[in-house]
Amino acid sequence: MVEEDGSVDTVDCAHTGGSVDTLSQNGLASTPKKKQRRRTIKERRDIVEETLVPGASVARVARRHEVNANQVFYWRKLYREGRLGISLATPLLPVKIKTERPTKTLNDDSAVLSSGTMEVKLLRGTLRIAGSVDGLALRAVLECLAG
Repeated sequence: MVEEDGSVDTVDCAHTGGSVDTLSQNGLASTPKKKQRRRTIKERRDIVEETLVPGASVARVARRHEVNANQVFYWRKLYREGRLGISLATPLLPVKIKTERPTKTLNDDSAVLSSGTMEVKLLRGTLRIAGSVDGLALRAVLECLAG
């Protein structure tokens, strides 16, 4: 049917006996919108953890879960900040502390100097600290990494 302003509102279908609406209210053809799915925090965390596997592609993981890749990158940011909750599947890191004998002493009354290294393996590399490593230094590093 042609309106006074020249726009077509419906199309008569003689062979089916009905009519089909071809225009939306603004005069443009409408496409059905896909309903957005709301993900739980656990689902978001699981999707992010899939992307953290070495060799994983964020785009492929996002496509597999029907999520925009930019959304997954945002969830990764939240994950790094600890804002996607605690995953029970996240393993604890093993910590080994060796007591080494002092290598030098300055005087009988002075502090004992020792040498050693602290190595922390991260996703993007290894953090290695050489020199005097003690419990307080280890605690400071771990607190910084934990955020």
